[in-house]
Amino acid sequence: MEYLKVVSPYDGHLIKEVPLITAGQGEKMLDTAYKIFNDRSAWLPKYRRIEILEKTAQIMSSRIEELTITAAEEGGKPYKDSKVEVLRAINGVKLAAEHIGQIKGSEIPMGMTPASEGRLAFTTREPAGVVFSISAFNHPLNLIVHQTVPAIAVGAPVIIKPASTTPLSCINFVDILYEAGLPREYCQVAVCRSSVAEKLVTDKRVNFMSFIGSAKIGWYLAAKLSSGTRYALEHGGVAPVILEPDADLDKAIPGLIKGGFYHSGQVCVSVQKIFVHKNIIREFTGKFTEGVKKLKTGNPLDKTVDAGPIIIKEELDRVEQWIKEAEESGGKILCGGKRISEKLYEPTVILNPPEDAKVSREEIFGPAVCIYEYENIDEAINRANALPFAFQAAVYTENINTALKCSAELRASAVMINDHTAFRVDWMPFGGWDDSGAGTGGIPYSMHEMTREKLTVIKLK
Repeated sequence: MEYLKVVSPYDGHLIKEVPLITAGQGEKMLDTAYKIFNDRSAWLPKYRRIEILEKTAQIMSSRIEELTITAAEEGGKPYKDSKVEVLRAINGVKLAAEHIGQIKGSEIPMGMTPASEGRLAFTTREPAGVVFSISAFNHPLNLIVHQTVPAIAVGAPVIIKPASTTPLSCINFVDILYEAGLPREYCQVAVCRSSVAEKLVTDKRVNFMSFIGSAKIGWYLAAKLSSGTRYALEHGGVAPVILEPDADLDKAIPGLIKGGFYHSGQVCVSVQKIFVHKNIIREFTGKFTEGVKKLKTGNPLDKTVDAGPIIIKEELDRVEQWIKEAEESGGKILCGGKRISEKLYEPTVILNPPEDAKVSREEIFGPAVCIYEYENIDEAINRANALPFAFQAAVYTENINTALKCSAELRASAVMINDHTAFRVDWMPFGGWDDSGAGTGGIPYSMHEMTREKLTVIKLK
C-alpha cells in the first residue's frame, strides 16, 4: 500500500501518514455512490438529514480545540485564524440543516391558453446525482464543509478529494459525519493521486463536480467532464481595492492589512492590488506600511502569530522571484521583500510595480500587496478591470454616488464598500466570473446547484 506523508508546512515534521487509494478502490467508491443514488428506497428523508447535520455540529462544537490544532498544523494558517475557520465550519453545517426545508419547487400556472386548460403543474427539486468534490489546502476544514455538506443536505452522495497537503481535517470531519449517523456510502474520502481523481471525476456516473483550486486545473477538468456533468469552479483573482480621497484611512487600513496578509495571502480573494488616489497616497502608504511591519510571522501554532508559512517551498520560491522581478523593473519595496526561512517570507508591500510585472498581472497567492497611484475614479476602475479575473473587489469612500458607481462598473462578482475583499460569510453567494471560476458557492447556493428541477403535470378529469 502506498502512503501520503502529511508534513508541517512550517518546519517539515511528519504529522501523519495516510494511505492513498488506488484506481480500483476509487472505482468501488464511485460504484457505491452511484448505486445508492439510483436506489430511491435508500434515500435519506429530510428529517434524518437534519438530525445528522445537527448532531455533526454538536460533535464539532465539543472538539473545537482539536479541529483547530489539526487545521493549523497541517495547513499553516495561524492558530487564531484556524479557530475562526473551525467556528465558521460549524456554522456552515448548521446553515445547511436550516436550509433543507428551503429546497423546494413551485406551482406552474396552467389555464393560460386553451391547450393548458384542465391541468395542474408543479415542480420539485431532487438531488442532481453523484457529487465529486476536489478541494484546496487553504481552508482545510471549511472548504470541505462547503463541498460535502450541501450535497448531504440535499440527499446527494458525495466523494471528496482533499488537497494532498491537508487531508487530515477532511478525514476528521467525515469521521464526525459517520459518528453523527451518516451512512458511509453518502460521503467517502478519496485521498489519491491527481491521475486517479481525474479518472473518477470524468466518469459518466458523476453528475456534479465541485472544484476549488487553480484555474489551470479547474478549466482542464471541466473540459474533460462527461456530457451532462454540471460543475462549479472556484479559482482566484487579484482582488482590486480603490481608495478615494475621502476614505477613512484609520478605519480602512486594519481591514486591508488583515485582508492582504491573512494566511500569508494564500486566499482566493486576498487583497492584492490597492489603487490609492494621489492626494492621499503618501499618508496611506506610511500608515499601511507601519501596520504591516507589526505583523508577527512564525509558527502557526503560536497563538500570537499573524502570518504563517507558504504551503510548499516551490510556491515560496515563485513568490520570491515575482517580488524580485517587480523591484528590478521599478517597483519600490516599502517593507518586507526578504525570505525568513525555507517556508516563511516577510509580509511585503510594493509601491507602483510596473503593469507588466507578474505581481501586477497574476494572482500572487503570497504575502505581498501592491499599491498603485491614480488620478481619477474612472482611471482606477479601468485599471482594476484590466485583467481577466472577476471575483471580489472593494472601494473605500464616503460618497454614496462614487460607491454605487464602483459597484456598477467594477467587473467583479461582489463589491465591498468600506470593507476589504476577503470578507465572507457562509450564507452569501460566493464565486468568481471569467477566469476566476463558474457557478456560485455559499451553503444555500451550493445546495441549490446540487439539485435539479423536475416538472409534474397532472391532467384533471
